[in-house]
Formats: sequence, structure tokens, C-alpha cells
Amino acid sequence: MKIRVGIPKGSLQEATLQLFTQAGLPIHTHSRSYFASTGDPEIDCMLIRAQEMARYVEHGALDAGLTGRDWVVESGLQVVTVSDLVYAKQSRGKVRWVLAVPDTSYYAQPADLGGAIIATELVNVSKSYFQRQGVEVKVEFSWGATEVKPPMLADAIVEVTETGDSLRANHLRILDTVLESNTQIIANARAWLDCGKRRKIENLALMLRGAIEAKDRVGLMLNVRKEDLDRVLGVLPALKRPTISTLSDPEWLAVNTVIEETLAWEVIPRLKEARAQGIVEYPLNKVVM
Repeated sequence: MKIRVGIPKGSLQEATLQLFTQAGLPIHTHSRSYFASTGDPEIDCMLIRAQEMARYVEHGALDAGLTGRDWVVESGLQVVTVSDLVYAKQSRGKVRWVLAVPDTSYYAQPADLGGAIIATELVNVSKSYFQRQGVEVKVEFSWGATEVKPPMLADAIVEVTETGDSLRANHLRILDTVLESNTQIIANARAWLDCGKRRKIENLALMLRGAIEAKDRVGLMLNVRKEDLDRVLGVLPALKRPTISTLSDPEWLAVNTVIEETLAWEVIPRLKEARAQGIVEYPLNKVVM
């Protein structure tokens, strides 16, 4: 059963290609083509801007695609949300669409913006936000470089931010969060009803989630005498519970667990103090919950 998957072209492209590689499905792109192949002959890919992904998934040109929740909400189109994939351009976190104004402006809250011009790419979501606030504004579509438009070309902006650095660099301050967003896998409704395609899409989502869960985590395995087990377990911040198995010597046990990579620096010396032996730290590609 063959499926076609949309890969977000632009700011998320590199992070998405790396995620697919870690999941075990490297994507082979071509510099002059929007089409890409994978190691699975039943999965073809196409590079599409995230803003347009929901349209092509709903129409059926794509069976599934990766895009932001923001663009699905903005489009108002009917697609199936298969899974959240919480990763962004620079981090594993969510992004925010925020209402921002110049540092020097008198605006202190959204209500102060009555009659103002708001520049944004997220027009429909922004209009809905101000309607809920009961504030009448003029929302204008921005083709890019939105941060530089206040105060000459707009009074305020609704712009996406991951760290806030770009807003601060352009002397803007945040008044409110309009929408939180993260990457999602979405599917065409007809493809989702096809058992073969649905299984393929669900398996893809499973492996991508596993790759995300593995980021910034490492595996630890070690040996410990039975009499020291409680002391060792008291040191380990386990993902759930560590796996414990017996060794050929009945007095010894093997312990396997997963921890945040940043904790290894502190945990491994403490494990040694707790009389653990043969401690091995190893990288992870996927953690399937």
C-alpha cells in the first residue's frame, strides 16, 4: 500500500528530515525537485510549505503531511489529526503566536488596540482572537519581515516565536499569547478510512514519536549485587521503572533504564558510590512509549 507524505518546506524542513532519519526512514531530496524518496518503497514524499499542507491533504493530493497546528486552524479545513509531534526549528518545545507591540508604545493590553492595524500571516486566527476580546482592529496579511513593520506600517503584529529573541532584537514586547502550536501529522479523511493506508500512517507516527522521545535521552545499563539494589534504584530517575534481570551469578543483577542525558553527569558517579559496576551509557534512536 503506497502513501504520499508531505514534508514541510522552509523553517521546519531540516529538523523534519533529521527526525525522519533518526526514526529510521531517511528522506532523499533533490535540489531541483519538490519530490523525495525514502528507504520504504511504499512511502513517497513531497516538499510543501507548511501553510499549504492542510489544503493538499484535504484535497487528497497527499495522504498525510506534517504541519503546524497553527496552519490547520488557520485553514479551517477538515483533516484528521493523527498525532502531535512536539518539535520545532530550534527545540523540542512548542511555539507561540503572540501579540507584540513596539517597546515605546503606550499599549498595555489587547483592549488598548481598538482601531489599530495588525500585521500577521495568521489572519483568520488573529481576527477570531480580537473578536473574542471584543476589540475592533484591522488585520492585514503580512508577506514576511513582520517584526520590522511596527510602528510605521502597522501598530502591532501577531507573530510566531520560539525563543522571543527576534522580537526583542526588533524592540517589540509581548502583550498576549494568541495561539500555542506544535507540529502535527495530519491525514486525508478518505485515506484514514483505508485500512492499509491508515496502518502505514499510524506506523509512521509511532516511529516519529519514538525518535522525538529519544532526543536528549540516553540509556544506562549496569550490574549490581542484590544487596545493593535498593541503594542503586534510589539513585536512578527512571523513565517508568528500570528493567532488572538476573545474571549467571545469582548474587548479581543487571539493571537497564533511560534517563535525561543532562542527568548522566551527576547520576553515574552516584551509581558508582552505590556500588554499581560495569556502568555503560549508550545513545538512543527511539523510545516507544
